[in-house]
Amino acid sequence: MSGTSQKEFTGRHMLLIMIAFFGVIIAVNITMAVVARQSWTGLVAKNTYVASQQFNQKMADTKAQAALHWSGSLTVRDGAIGYRIADASSQNVPLKSVSLKFMRPVGDHNDWSETLTLSSDGGYRTVHPVADGVWLVAIEADAGLDKPFRETLRINIVGGARK
Repeated sequence: MSGTSQKEFTGRHMLLIMIAFFGVIIAVNITMAVVARQSWTGLVAKNTYVASQQFNQKMADTKAQAALHWSGSLTVRDGAIGYRIADASSQNVPLKSVSLKFMRPVGDHNDWSETLTLSSDGGYRTVHPVADGVWLVAIEADAGLDKPFRETLRINIVGGARK
């Protein structure tokens, strides 16, 4: 044999291969779990079967509401919250009542609801401080129709104002 020596495959080599193999798998799993947790919106149905059964009716309600050509406008600035609905000709739609529910996208520890009152300019207003961050706002406005006008917005509050 000339000067080449073959190295023996030992238990130590096998241990290092196994550690590297499972280390990569564990690192990928941890990375995927962190990304999933950071990107999850938090939207959960308590009973998915019931939610699926109500889907067609909700879609019909959504189409009927869209046919009105109304657009809602939510303002949040320095603790003042305002909401109004304009019709297709940009005129205020007269409302009987407006209620809002502010919800964090993940968890319900900061959720709160508020009923707005009619202001002199025809919109609806209330005063309630809104913490900075991302909020889901479920709006329900009674315009005297068979079903209330509903809108859900995802908003970002920075420095006490909607951005």
